Amino acid sequence: MLLSGCRFSTPNARASGEAPEFAVADIQGKKLALSDYRGKVVLLDFWATWCTPCLDEIPHFVEMQQKYATQGFQAIGISMDDGPKPVQTFYSEHKLNYPVAIGTAKLADSFGGILGLPVTFVIDRNGRIRKKFVGATDPKAIELEVVQALQLSP
Repeated sequence: MLLSGCRFSTPNARASGEAPEFAVADIQGKKLALSDYRGKVVLLDFWATWCTPCLDEIPHFVEMQQKYATQGFQAIGISMDDGPKPVQTFYSEHKLNYPVAIGTAKLADSFGGILGLPVTFVIDRNGRIRKKFVGATDPKAIELEVVQALQLSP
């Protein structure tokens, strides 16, 4: 589901290739760099607290983080909210178990532009984008892609 009026950058459909490097502060003020997760399968989720489909997916990502962390999986959330306060509240209330940072238009542009939310990338252990999911997606499809990237049997 693409949200009209929720354009964060220009479209450059980046659905494959090397994932762009970034380093930002997470909502706790700690450094969050994609390069720190090289060797892991990364689920990179662009979302917002006001995006209903995003909020529907997040409990599944929390569950996946618990289930696959020991196999080399890491979820990362990039909130496209205007500021950290609603994100920090949501993070605490919903007991997210993975790092979350506030995104910028520059970061969104580096991933090909985010025209609506959610947009979720599965990045392999070598830092390459395996799959880009745009809009509300069945969490089972995202999990299947993660499992395949981890080379586990479902």
